[in-house]
Amino acid sequence: MADSAVIAASSLNIGYEGVSVVADINFGLNSGQGIALIGTNGSGKSTLLKTIAGLLPPLSGEINVFNSRPGRQPKRIAYLGQFHASGFVLPLRAVDVVRMGRFPHRGLLGQFTGDDEARVQDAMKVMGVTGLADAPLRSLSGGQQQRIYLAQVLAHHADLLILDEPTSGLDAGGRELYLQAARDELCRGAAVVVATHDIHEEASLCHQVMLMAHRVVALGPPAEVITTQSLMDTFGIAIDPNQKPITILECGHSHDHERK
Repeated sequence: MADSAVIAASSLNIGYEGVSVVADINFGLNSGQGIALIGTNGSGKSTLLKTIAGLLPPLSGEINVFNSRPGRQPKRIAYLGQFHASGFVLPLRAVDVVRMGRFPHRGLLGQFTGDDEARVQDAMKVMGVTGLADAPLRSLSGGQQQRIYLAQVLAHHADLLILDEPTSGLDAGGRELYLQAARDELCRGAAVVVATHDIHEEASLCHQVMLMAHRVVALGPPAEVITTQSLMDTFGIAIDPNQKPITILECGHSHDHERK
């Protein structure tokens, strides 16, 4: 990647139709780094992701993505939301959904290249769904569909991945494949912003954690931010951060298992 600065937010105020959800957000993210947004439902995680993706305008303050306004560089950004309309409006096969990840590069009517198809097939292999390629999306379980949508994000081969609850519906095998894939994306230099309820799973992947509860409760490295008091301020209940150790996963490649 030519530039290392991916996201820069200063005094950012986010919300809907003039109503603030979270104010005074300040953070930066560089290439090869990940940040996990952790909090309860309605804490502002999804709102921040949509603002970064350019789907919502900021209410005030500043945010730049690749040194421009959010949404200006769709080829460089892959966004995974919580709701996916495409599979329920159109009778699509799983592989058709994954191929949509290449549309920002080729357009709806652009000619696919061998490289495009190779990225689609590789992404499906990474998420263990090659055997589901010709299956109608609507015939798949929720967990299988989530793997397909994650494969779509990987096929994009973006410089920034914006993921809203990416492990939703996944079984243990699917979560492991996702974590390995996200780790590999970071290792190749992509940046990752992920919203989650899980305290430890994403913290093991990301360089920074932002705890959110209609405000930024804490921001920083996982080992410093995830404390009993900060979790109490975020979730309103006492959580022992030492129940499961936080370990930073190292770069590696292990995409040899096909699972359904």
